[in-house]
Amino acid sequence: MDRPRFRWHIVVFLAPAVLVYTAVMIFPLFNTLRLALYSKIDQERVFVGLENFQRLFLDPIWSEQFWNALGNNFWFFVVHMLVQNPIGVALAAVLSHPRLRFAALYRSAIFIPTILSFVIVGFAWKLILSPIWGIAPSMLDAVGLKALFAPWLGKEEYALTTLALISVWQYVGIPMMLIYAALLTIPEEVLEAGEIDGVTGFSAFWKIKLPLILPSIGIISILTFVGNFNAFDLIYSVQGALAGPDFSTDILGTFMYRTFFGFQLQLGDPHMGSAIASAMFAIILVGVCIYLFGIQTRMRRYQL
Repeated sequence: MDRPRFRWHIVVFLAPAVLVYTAVMIFPLFNTLRLALYSKIDQERVFVGLENFQRLFLDPIWSEQFWNALGNNFWFFVVHMLVQNPIGVALAAVLSHPRLRFAALYRSAIFIPTILSFVIVGFAWKLILSPIWGIAPSMLDAVGLKALFAPWLGKEEYALTTLALISVWQYVGIPMMLIYAALLTIPEEVLEAGEIDGVTGFSAFWKIKLPLILPSIGIISILTFVGNFNAFDLIYSVQGALAGPDFSTDILGTFMYRTFFGFQLQLGDPHMGSAIASAMFAIILVGVCIYLFGIQTRMRRYQL
């Protein structure tokens, strides 16, 4: 019996993509992990093992900033999970209704902010919310709610939540489109069977459609987790590298940037910056693994 021939053409076609991915992703990742194990002493690079991580987690100078950034990052993620994803599911459910007119126009209008530059989005919202020349005070005044206006980006207790809601406005189109695509894959026979049993309207969505799109919602949750713990651009464009006021909007991305490259009077430290980046990678990896393990456990229960 002849052995199956090795398909060399697969290697030829995959090699360019693998080489590019290795050059721009795999090599920088391992080089970052390597840098985290070294430190510069007397202008010489010295292997220090896990000492940088010990300083990051236990040294009061570093740990206070790290835990503050991690807590802010977690809140940033929670806002997206509780606001962005439910709104995305609701919009997808409404826009997938076959009798809705101009649905394509609405989808495009909601999705357009996701393709805008974060610099444009950050600068535009900074102008809108400005208490001096912004339009937010006058718009609230027009509906009799001017008393509710506050310099949200300038107050420690509101700044991070405000930035998270701006990010929700920009990226809500992504979960909307993913859920919309998932809803379109539901067989019409299933929905028709539900109609025969008297399950229509919101009840049909809750009892039939929602259970069928749960895998897509799970994927969106993972993407939201990874994206938010890699966040940097919006906060940097609005609040700068110092993530003010008083580091109240500081997240792991801005903390790593200041540490690695330096900012103003703070000198850059690539080794501590690499330790922060490695901690971010570990947090994301552990979070994704826990989530996937939970999904696998649920699937086993359903099979039993």
